[in-house]
Amino acid sequence: MVTICRPSKTTIQGFLQNQAAADFSYAHVLFSNQSEPVPDFDNDQNRVLLGTGQAVYDAACEAIRNWRMFPGGWAWIEPPGAPIQTGETLAMVARVFGLHWVNACRIVYTLDGTGPERRFGFAYGTLPEHIECGEERFSVEWLPDDTVWYDLKAFSKPRHPLVRLFKPVARLLQQRFVRASQRAMKRGIGLLGN
Repeated sequence: MVTICRPSKTTIQGFLQNQAAADFSYAHVLFSNQSEPVPDFDNDQNRVLLGTGQAVYDAACEAIRNWRMFPGGWAWIEPPGAPIQTGETLAMVARVFGLHWVNACRIVYTLDGTGPERRFGFAYGTLPEHIECGEERFSVEWLPDDTVWYDLKAFSKPRHPLVRLFKPVARLLQQRFVRASQRAMKRGIGLLGN
């Protein structure tokens, strides 16, 4: 769904209700948790060091729980504060070129591992009302060397005709989102000022 004005809560609720029973718009569900690239998709993985230790890991997990990895202003999740749980349907809204692009997605799986490599996060997959097709994982990892990393892993390809036509621009916007998300995550755990 594309709108000129920011969509209202009522509009978002109706949009999500229409997508609640929809199937994923791609066949490779759960593949963002695999090490192999997904054929015929753009495969991306971007990692940034957040720091070291339990306090950084805990702050990073809390930032993900509260969706603080979204840069706000031009990209956010609706409804705000949506629970991070498998099966949750939500909208990722992006304001680009003066338009609000409302994209339906559903949380595919969550991560809350313990052990030598602790990992927390989730992945969401696209539904039919999304301009892209694929899956994206947001996670933090606390490794045995005590470092804590923020990781965005995705596979995607354009679904909407305009996005297919302007794929190089779409890829630039995806890269912009990654950089903005990394900055937002650092701000979310107190590494950067507002």
